[in-house]
Amino acid sequence: MPIRLALKVDIDTDRGTRVGVPNLVEDCQRVDAPACFLFSLGPDQTGRAITRVFRPGFFQKVSRTSVVSIYGVRTLLNGTLLPAPHIGRRNAAAMRNVRLAGFETGIHAYNHYRWQDYVLGMSLEEVRAEFIAARAEYLRIFGEEARTAGAAGWQSCGNSRQVYDEAGLLYASDTRGGSPFFPRVDGKVFQTLEIPSTLPTFDELMGRPEYPDEKIVPHFMSLLRADQANVFTLHAEIEGMGRRKLFQDLLAACQTAGVEFIRMDDLARELLAKRETIPVRDQVMGTIDGRTGNVATQAA
Repeated sequence: MPIRLALKVDIDTDRGTRVGVPNLVEDCQRVDAPACFLFSLGPDQTGRAITRVFRPGFFQKVSRTSVVSIYGVRTLLNGTLLPAPHIGRRNAAAMRNVRLAGFETGIHAYNHYRWQDYVLGMSLEEVRAEFIAARAEYLRIFGEEARTAGAAGWQSCGNSRQVYDEAGLLYASDTRGGSPFFPRVDGKVFQTLEIPSTLPTFDELMGRPEYPDEKIVPHFMSLLRADQANVFTLHAEIEGMGRRKLFQDLLAACQTAGVEFIRMDDLARELLAKRETIPVRDQVMGTIDGRTGNVATQAA
């Protein structure tokens, strides 16, 4: 059985959309690897994320991942000392070019900062308004409704699952770890298939003494499993910009090993063709090695 790998690209910022996305399209096309590009579609308020300084481990992560050099000073001031650029309005053509190149596209967020930092405390009406704004901007840009979404910062809850169901998505990818499932939150089962990210992200490994750059790709390769579809979430700002060479090395290693790249939407349709075999699992918040704060995952 061949090892299968799906690539999911989270795009958080205006600069990542302008610079990182075209780079990733080029790199994926070079090895004929499909990928799902999930766009942040509204204002880029990345600078407001400074409030995360109060989270345990934040300063340690900032220092080891070279946040300033990767994201750029301008991006880190967006929404504070500098105006927040509207990503969708500034980059509609670049986004459409991704679809024209044959890649899957979907929603990451409307306001990435607001979703990642506040969605767990929002009312259903507030979450619905936020996601409807993203759907409207996506529709304006692409001329059709989005069929998938992946939550900013893997922040997901019953209210966000409710608005996903209302949108009639084919699938979502909001959680970390485990096999695909239908989420149950506070006893309620939701109907949108969840396909978790199964692999660590580059920024969860970068700068750690046990994972110097030359060991990151071999470590990733060692984690690939043949008994399930592997899902790797990358970021336009990291793999598409600051650590592009490392991502190119990973693609080359996958090619050499005969890894089969698959589309996320094809995987979803394959799974849903046998819907009755997909388990229902409780969605909970938990910790991930190398990442600050809690993320959505499935209960053991």
